[in-house]
Amino acid sequence: MTDSLSIAIAQLNPTVGDIAGNLGRLRDAWREAAGADLVVASELFVAGYPPEDLVLKPAFVAACEAAVKAFAVEIKDGPAVLIGTPWRQDGKLYNAVALLAEGQVAALRFKHDLPNYGVFDEKRVFAAGPCPGPMVLKGVRLGVMICEDMWSLDATETLQESGAEILIVVNGSPFESEKQHQRAELARERVAYTNLPLLYVNQVGGQDELVFDGASFAMDASGTMKVQAPEWVSALMPTRWTRTADGWTVEEGPMAPRSEPIPAIYHAMVLGLSDYVRKNGFPGIVLGLSGGIDSALTAAVAVDALGADRVHCVMMPSPYTSRDSLEDAAACAEFLGCELREINIGPGMAAYAEMLAPSFEGRNPDITEENIQARIRGMNLMALSNKFGWMVVSTGNKSEMSVGYSTLYGDMCGGFSVLKDVYKTTVFELSRFRNERRLPGMMGPSGLVMPDRVITKPPSAELKPDQKDQDTLPPYDALDDILECLIENEATVADIVARGHSEETVRRVWKMLDRAEYKRRQAPPGVKITRRAFGRDRRYPITNAFQSAGPLPAVSGETTRAPVPPVSGDNS
Repeated sequence: MTDSLSIAIAQLNPTVGDIAGNLGRLRDAWREAAGADLVVASELFVAGYPPEDLVLKPAFVAACEAAVKAFAVEIKDGPAVLIGTPWRQDGKLYNAVALLAEGQVAALRFKHDLPNYGVFDEKRVFAAGPCPGPMVLKGVRLGVMICEDMWSLDATETLQESGAEILIVVNGSPFESEKQHQRAELARERVAYTNLPLLYVNQVGGQDELVFDGASFAMDASGTMKVQAPEWVSALMPTRWTRTADGWTVEEGPMAPRSEPIPAIYHAMVLGLSDYVRKNGFPGIVLGLSGGIDSALTAAVAVDALGADRVHCVMMPSPYTSRDSLEDAAACAEFLGCELREINIGPGMAAYAEMLAPSFEGRNPDITEENIQARIRGMNLMALSNKFGWMVVSTGNKSEMSVGYSTLYGDMCGGFSVLKDVYKTTVFELSRFRNERRLPGMMGPSGLVMPDRVITKPPSAELKPDQKDQDTLPPYDALDDILECLIENEATVADIVARGHSEETVRRVWKMLDRAEYKRRQAPPGVKITRRAFGRDRRYPITNAFQSAGPLPAVSGETTRAPVPPVSGDNS
């Protein structure tokens, strides 16, 4: 039995399906941690997290198991390793953690509390394990939990009752705004309940729509944070533990600073885009740079993530494009140092008008012609993508996606969306922030990334003369408050009206949100930022006749799903 332990946090960035590459990253960390007693990696690290239905392939699970066993032999003369992996036992598939020591898989524990909400579908692919008992390393009883096991009390209680001395939690916990504070408070609750210190190890990096912020930590039995790993980057963090008369304690170590909400969101967007492009092997990205704030912020994020040489911007003016927009797009590209090419869509508009004239005879121009402009632009971007291999990044924000203020196969086309889960009011905050400050690790310039006029001018799609977003939508501060109530909080109409909004506006926004579901099903993936991003966090039926969100009287035609007046870009 030992009275001291050295445990290294391996906060790393795995890629789903890259078994050899993931173990290569861990091997490098293990070598660097020579002299430690234990190296701890994150949840399902061998497979990458979340592996989703990939673990339903028997060949994949067999490859993970074989790789773990081979790795155990390889590291027999160095630190032990605690690693997450899929594992089969008695005909069932588990989300497991394996202790590799002395050349073998010395112990296995299976995740007990399988999350089945939001982005998580683990009950669909894994069997639930029993409440875990401790693992023993050098005579020390380690109470190992897998992510969600810490969020309920059962596993913690069982570990305490069975004699655990140190709690270790291996995680694949995605970023959400303000979530890091929630993790720390929950850890303090478990520490207070057990009077045991706790080590929390999280992964870092982007995986499809999820971004993992790392921020691993060690906490003593009083709930005091003693070691804090950095956010957003891979890190190997040593922690040193000593047995005292009152139990185990962890020594003070590095304490990386925590991000404020707006910098954290910006970091998440940059890392999400960077890893999506890198892990999928795209040489660069292309986006439409309109001179508006959404595309300007998207371009800034792209340059910070990838470097200016891999970001290709296209200004696609129409007869309705203002001189201000042309100048602002050019200024953005100049500030960022990225390519800007111009493709005038006027000839395309004329060609479509001629082609469709016989079919449209006797009908006045309307939203159809506006959508054609957006789709011509989408066609141009996809053509450049096909020709050069660049991934198209769409630029719509969550406010627009919520109410359908977007055009299918037009501004919605693309392979990834940076702002998909970012409300318009937050877009303004992020833009002001980035103009004032460049975060460490960003590849873009210091100083301005967009002219101040881009932030201050009224937003416009510029699909017809003198068009403004606010001609169709409520002011964005009101719209975003209503949307957050409806989406994140499932609030009733009465609850939202009580916040100071008119009932008419609330019901109108709610209907727009509801009828745009079919569009969102066809939208590209994008970085999850909020507690309830569109996609797996919020699964509403497209065909949906329910039209009452509270006890207030129904408005005329509501129960028959009367159509809402179309907004710009809203018709298919």
